[in-house]
Amino acid sequence: MNKALDISDDEIDLGQLISTLWRGRWRIAAVTVVGVALAALNVANTNPTYQADALLQLEERSGALALPSSLSSMIDNDPRSVTEIEILRSRMVLGRAIADQNLDWRVAPDTLPVIGTMFARYQIPVIDTVIPARFARPGDRIALANLVVPPGMLNEDISLIVTGDDTYRLVFPDHPPLEGRVGDPLNVPEMGFSITVAELAAPVDRRFAISQIDERRAINALRNRMSVSEVGRASGILEVRLTGTNRTENTRALNAIVQSYQAQNVSRSAAEAESSLSFIREQLPQAEQTMREAEAAVNVFRQQQVTVDLSLETQTILGQVTRVETELADLQRREGEIAERFTPAHPTYRQLLDERERLEARLANLRGQIGDLPETQRQILNLTREVELAQRIYTELLTRAQEVEVLRASTIGNVRVVDEASSTPNQVAPRRSLILGLGMVLGLFAGIGLVLVTNWLRKGIQEAAELEKLGLPVFATINYNKSADTAGRRNGSLSILALDSSADLTVEALRSLRTSLHFGMLDAATPTLTVTSSHPEAGKSFLSVNLAAVMAQSGQRVCVIDADLRRGQLRRYFDLPRNGPGLAEVLAGDLTCEAAIVNGPQENLFFLPSGRYPPNPSELLMRAELSKLIAYCTEHFDLTIFDAPPVLAVTDPVILARSTGASVFVARHDRTPLGEVEAAQKTLEAAGLKFSGAILNGFDPKKAGGRNGYGYSYRYEYQQREQ
Repeated sequence: MNKALDISDDEIDLGQLISTLWRGRWRIAAVTVVGVALAALNVANTNPTYQADALLQLEERSGALALPSSLSSMIDNDPRSVTEIEILRSRMVLGRAIADQNLDWRVAPDTLPVIGTMFARYQIPVIDTVIPARFARPGDRIALANLVVPPGMLNEDISLIVTGDDTYRLVFPDHPPLEGRVGDPLNVPEMGFSITVAELAAPVDRRFAISQIDERRAINALRNRMSVSEVGRASGILEVRLTGTNRTENTRALNAIVQSYQAQNVSRSAAEAESSLSFIREQLPQAEQTMREAEAAVNVFRQQQVTVDLSLETQTILGQVTRVETELADLQRREGEIAERFTPAHPTYRQLLDERERLEARLANLRGQIGDLPETQRQILNLTREVELAQRIYTELLTRAQEVEVLRASTIGNVRVVDEASSTPNQVAPRRSLILGLGMVLGLFAGIGLVLVTNWLRKGIQEAAELEKLGLPVFATINYNKSADTAGRRNGSLSILALDSSADLTVEALRSLRTSLHFGMLDAATPTLTVTSSHPEAGKSFLSVNLAAVMAQSGQRVCVIDADLRRGQLRRYFDLPRNGPGLAEVLAGDLTCEAAIVNGPQENLFFLPSGRYPPNPSELLMRAELSKLIAYCTEHFDLTIFDAPPVLAVTDPVILARSTGASVFVARHDRTPLGEVEAAQKTLEAAGLKFSGAILNGFDPKKAGGRNGYGYSYRYEYQQREQ
């Protein structure tokens, strides 16, 4: 079997592969064209998708106001892009945008299944005569001003049918229809349903599907159309994109999302400021009381001691202690705020604890130095230190309270819109050139695959060696010739190639067959030959006539008998009428052999047509007249060729093979399966007969990869010399 892959050697025969593909080039081209056509149909049948985009900047919170270092250090300085992206995609933000712009309303025209989108996009001249009026056409549009449905009707389609220039009918799944008019509210309080159609541009009988989807489904649908990414790395610039089939709706929806995100950002900033302000206000009264008590204690001590001055050393220690205690107090306040945001294992919390431990160790050292001072100095130092510490804490709290109050009052978030939402002028999908190119590539590969698979699955005989393996000696291999293809030419005469083109390579193969038959029939009882095949169009009639002509050219008297009493066509080679007398009349005893046999166009070539088609061909062949005919032919001709019908179709060839001297099986290259050859052999063996040999007809070197079963090339051609 001819395959693009040489399985016996387990190697790829590149030349044979290229030859196989070249032979199937038109099939490959046809499949490629189909692939491109399907890709073009897909593009035409897909609504274009457009994209709107907006640009946001995330500003650092500490950059908005000049907050003190103690407050600034509470802000996490890590990039916040990932957090903000998730907030942008949250149900809180998208749900508010959906509610603001009614993005949970769905209005879609009724389209023809499979290819309805194409009819709704393009104005096709015959569209109105091809599809019903209910399906969408170019230019149809509808707009809603209000839609409220009860919870039980969420996600259910309501059919709107146009009944007039500005009237419509609503068909519900489980409720009676309603009639409405464009611009007028249609309310059904008992159903909890309300609708207002603002615009309706469509002819009568056109249909639209209207529905309101639940919030979760609307959010998921909007989220699937949306994408957010950071421009660059740690830039704080976010690009938000939204895709959809409507440019205006994309821009409107994306602006709603950005505004919703900004609103929640401002609310979040105000909430954080309010939380910090509440904490500071709780600490202020206690800080003020502590400061007053410390000042009163200093005054009482001074009055008791009349006057006390601090030495330089004591003042230095006092300043250091005051600073450390102030820092410790600040850390304590920060710890209360950080504890609300982080766990003790968080790096920020751990850093605060380490700093407090260091300050406490420093404070313990300073207190040790205070213990070495005189009693009076030590007491005045402690009292003065407590006053300064209390005053600093109180002042710091007042300052921070004022700053946070300003922050809360400003209601400014840390998100700035750099570019507002804008839609791209060109569609982003489908990408026509990419889809068409992909369709062409896939079609090309599909065509190549089809050719290779077809070639691999081909069951027809490819070489003479396959017949010889079945025990059939091959008398000759006849090259392909267009004259042998009589299929499709049921009327008109046929030319005899051996007489018209004696130098043809096919005719030379017939001469080789003549020689092979001469030696192959030496032991035959009579010089008669039955030629048959397993199926029609194997070329046996072509071989029978041309073999007879070649033998007649060598001086032998040859008679060709059309033994196909059902559909014999040999008369067309001899320009005889269809209903003329022939073999059927001879076997019926109505006509003698001498009267039925006619002269052919070549000397020594004679012909006996099939005659009128009888109703009982097999019974006629079993009559004694067949033996008389064979005896007559044996006496008057050097060779008689019986062109029999296919052996697997009727039993006539078996009857003829039993009566004639030899029988030959004709196998068509690349068409006759080996299984049919084996079945034909078994048919004859059941009658105690066997084929004398076989002929491989219609051998095409192109289909065989330029080689026959023996490895010899069939490229040799005769060249006529100039006379």
